[in-house]
Amino acid sequence: MTTLSTIATPEAWMARALVLARRGLYTTDPNPRVGCVLVNGGRRVGEGWHRRAGEPHAEIHALRDAGSAARGATAYVTLEPCSHQGRTGPCTKALIDAGVARVVVAMQDPNPLVAGQGIELLREAGIEVELGLLEEQARALNPGFIARMERRRPFVRLKMAMSLDGRTAMASGESQWITGPAARTEVQRLRARSSAVMTGVESIIFDNSRLTVRAEPLNLAQGEEIATRQPLRVVVDSHLRLPLAAACLREPGRTLIATCSDDAARRATLEQAGAQVLVLACDLHGRVDLGALLDHLAHHENCNEVLLETGATLAGAMLDAELIDEMHLFVAPTLLGGEARPLFALSGMQHMAQQRPLQIDDIRAIGKDWRIIARPRARG
Repeated sequence: MTTLSTIATPEAWMARALVLARRGLYTTDPNPRVGCVLVNGGRRVGEGWHRRAGEPHAEIHALRDAGSAARGATAYVTLEPCSHQGRTGPCTKALIDAGVARVVVAMQDPNPLVAGQGIELLREAGIEVELGLLEEQARALNPGFIARMERRRPFVRLKMAMSLDGRTAMASGESQWITGPAARTEVQRLRARSSAVMTGVESIIFDNSRLTVRAEPLNLAQGEEIATRQPLRVVVDSHLRLPLAAACLREPGRTLIATCSDDAARRATLEQAGAQVLVLACDLHGRVDLGALLDHLAHHENCNEVLLETGATLAGAMLDAELIDEMHLFVAPTLLGGEARPLFALSGMQHMAQQRPLQIDDIRAIGKDWRIIARPRARG
């Protein structure tokens, strides 16, 4: 049983549950990150978080921590307790059986097939339920799970590194390294939390990136763990140009090549080299339909968060298609010159009225570099 000091307010108890939920940032995929705190008599008597998919949920860990002290307690949980039998039993039943008197929920389950059912079952059992405490913070913890449930697409986070004059590589394609070690560690963190890492074939041709998570430099916070899985590697390769010697084909985990090519022989060769080839429809420009690719990643791969690490062409196409949710732009204090490659290849922009506005959410130093977190704003 936990015997830590009293925290006075419901907001503080829920904030503690959110801190616990964050410990599963790298390990719960494709499940959401969830935390739970049990309070009885003004004291915390149990707490837990969802650690890995297939293992007990946050509420179960908290109930085990509290033992008999859970009877009559208030549960603060960051996501509506589940009401269905999956790989683990329903948390609503566990809370009811433990004699919990009140449940405070930060946000309703975004899955339209189950949303509200857990809350209804708790109320039918005579348990008081409060909904919406620190909901915004709870939603921020699970942008991918929410996007997959509500929009049926993953949350797409673009990462790019650039010089102070907005260039990402020399004209030859050489780009390693623009930013320093601290920024590259942040990129590893972004990969580790993602269901998939997506790039274009030209980035593989020029950089031969492995697209893997290296755990050594992550400097995990207290309580955080790293998943043993590697994120799905997705290469957008409209004409099947991926070299057979590409490093990503030799790494643990899966490499998915998205194409619209009908070259069956080349497809078979890549599959023999270890790739999985997904044939999709072409867009109007004869390239992979990117919306269809994201639909596939959500529906068939259960991808919550997709990290887009790529060059100007694919980044521009994703931005043109309004498929980017968030940008992490790392800016190095260096200049690459006017002949170097730009950040985005955006077509048809000749007038100021056509500019693409961004909402900047955060700017901070990362080692010797700067990181800008921004979101595309609606056109017009």
